[in-house]
Amino acid sequence: MVAVVQAQADDLLGIGHGRQQPHAVERDPLVGAEVLFQYELGAWISNDEANHRIALLAFPGFTDDPEKETRAGLHHTAFEYAAFEDLNASYLRLKADGIVPAFCLDHGMTFSYYYRDPDGNHVELQVDNFGDWSKSSAWMRDSLEFQEDPLGKFVDPDRVAAAFADGVSFDAIHARAMAGELAPEAAPVELPKAEA
Repeated sequence: MVAVVQAQADDLLGIGHGRQQPHAVERDPLVGAEVLFQYELGAWISNDEANHRIALLAFPGFTDDPEKETRAGLHHTAFEYAAFEDLNASYLRLKADGIVPAFCLDHGMTFSYYYRDPDGNHVELQVDNFGDWSKSSAWMRDSLEFQEDPLGKFVDPDRVAAAFADGVSFDAIHARAMAGELAPEAAPVELPKAEA
């Protein structure tokens, strides 16, 4: 069972999100939070205007075992930038220091770069694709596109950075990413699909 800390919504502002069991949404009420989207493999929850602050995932094979990547529990914490320019600048700065993301996704509502910390935890650096939490939350909640592909498309951060350096706008980068045009040569991890 997932432990739920009761807090005021303002206390949670700025917290990213993590991986726990989505069935906990049905068992444990989260104070000040709204379930924006839920399906058999996950649920996305927010306590403010953001499209989500907590992502609960239950992919097939997640268990409490020594394999960090498939263990039920905290998967990642997220930190959001105000603009894509800031996310891209951080990517380039970290890469120059030899720190590269494990994988990168355009989730539709966020553009996200996932890094592994020394303990094997993931840290997500992201930007809201809509630039407006109410719009990205509504898209997440209501769009058929998100319902059909809630995890999004892999992106190659070098191809993204090169496009941006060539003057391509973030809106165009996002559109190209969702069309698969900025994908890496091979998927860095396998994303599970919900059963039909």
